[in-house]
Amino acid sequence: MQISAWREPEAGPSSYRLAWVATGEGGHPLGIAYLRVPTAVGTLHRAEVEVQVHPAERQRGAGSALLDKAVEAARKLGRRTLITGPVTAGPVTGGPVAGGPVAGDASFLIARGFRPVLNLTFSRLPMARAGDPRLAALAGEPHPGYRLNSWEGTVAGDLAPTFAASRRAMDDMPMDEADVAAEEWDVDRVRAIAAAVTERGDILCTVAAMHEPDGAIVGFTELVVPGDGTGDAQHYGTGVLPGHRGRGLARWMKATAVLHVRDAHPGIEGLLTDTAESNVAMRRVNDDLGYEPTHRSVLYQLDL
Repeated sequence: MQISAWREPEAGPSSYRLAWVATGEGGHPLGIAYLRVPTAVGTLHRAEVEVQVHPAERQRGAGSALLDKAVEAARKLGRRTLITGPVTAGPVTGGPVAGGPVAGDASFLIARGFRPVLNLTFSRLPMARAGDPRLAALAGEPHPGYRLNSWEGTVAGDLAPTFAASRRAMDDMPMDEADVAAEEWDVDRVRAIAAAVTERGDILCTVAAMHEPDGAIVGFTELVVPGDGTGDAQHYGTGVLPGHRGRGLARWMKATAVLHVRDAHPGIEGLLTDTAESNVAMRRVNDDLGYEPTHRSVLYQLDL
């Protein structure tokens, strides 16, 4: 078995990727490992790993060899934790995942020192439900002192400073035992992320809640529509600054975002979201809007 290293030619707005490819006799591909290295302030202590091995080649050492390369690289970069992508844990019914029985990818990770740190619930809203009058009623509810502003692509210049500041709403998002710290956001970063979505051909849709007395953005919800306008769109994040919570702004914004996708992108079949199981408030919002849980996953972490 031979392992070849590769680095993404261009870094993204807040990270870059390293990769290793394992090949067998005659250059036959066995598997690949990706290491995403965040570069934004607040993320310099961690890295994220993903290992993929062809089913016919598993249990032969390729996965372990690839993971060893990623762990070694993360250590050399001075990262203190390595986090996996979501590992499917099963249907939404049943008891807690952490500490419970594991199989497949989970057992591979635990045998190599990883531990479960965050349980996630994945949900989907079929767009066939977007015509429900109750959804329109939620989007039309009055919220004295606030108004909504929506756009696609990059935020306008006059809104950009308070939009960037509103990202602090994610600082206290429930992350359980995952080693995640508050990130720094500025106008350049939010514009760079929007530009990256556009460059890959997709559409970033944003609905923001504005505080009318001062015109500041105090909450937002984002989702990404595939460039061809078909299939499922993916929610990116929803947050409300602490001083403005408890007023139904998150539900208002998400309901409005659903209606926007229905009207502007009629080829979209569903909206996907994932939420920490401990984030009771956001799970309640999703339930109110008709999102249906599809499966549960777990993030695993290795302390380096």
